[in-house]
Amino acid sequence: MPSKRTAYIVAELERLADPAKAGPMAAYMKTDMPFLGVQATERRNLLRQVKRSFPIADRADYETAVIELWSLPYREQKYMAIAVAGIAPAQITPASLPLYERLVREGAWWDFVDEIAQHLVGAVLAKHPRETWPVIDAWIDDAHMWIRRTAILCQNRHKQHTDTGRLFRYCLARASETEFFIRKAIGWALRQYSYTDPDAVLEFLREHRAELSPLSVREAAKALRRRGLA
Repeated sequence: MPSKRTAYIVAELERLADPAKAGPMAAYMKTDMPFLGVQATERRNLLRQVKRSFPIADRADYETAVIELWSLPYREQKYMAIAVAGIAPAQITPASLPLYERLVREGAWWDFVDEIAQHLVGAVLAKHPRETWPVIDAWIDDAHMWIRRTAILCQNRHKQHTDTGRLFRYCLARASETEFFIRKAIGWALRQYSYTDPDAVLEFLREHRAELSPLSVREAAKALRRRGLA
């Protein structure tokens, strides 16, 4: 039997559902997973109510809250699973990495993975780097493409606290891949860091341009070009 929290979220999503929007949303995401047709703003409003009315009690409650929603069939229900995972800072720790890894492996598409990588895995890494880096160091060579993408993107919000050596090393480790979502991730991660240290990214691009795909270089240099640096 689902928890009161899950039952409330399910009922509210059904109340907010707009079947006319569901088909276009699925088409945009290029997925066969069904949508209810609930927009992001409505989901954010619902999340605020959930945070007020159903606070996370402990780790068991946290994992139950996430997994119950994640196991449901509609994409917005899974979006809410990821959103609920983000409202309990005390539980965003290395102990939650196996849970986040499960979501990445099972979600296996950019709308799920990018949120998990930046806002959950990235938050754990920022607070607990010593315990977390060995996990990420293994993920960059994982057989699962979306796990590798997570390793590349997890520092996107770290700004001056980015481990530059690892960022560049990860990009080079995956530079030869032909997978679009890896090439795009490399460019995106480098572009994000270019806002913090444009000179370092520019030097990296100049030194390794031949190893990086044109897509990665183009994406990485966007902000540099706007500033007249590339």
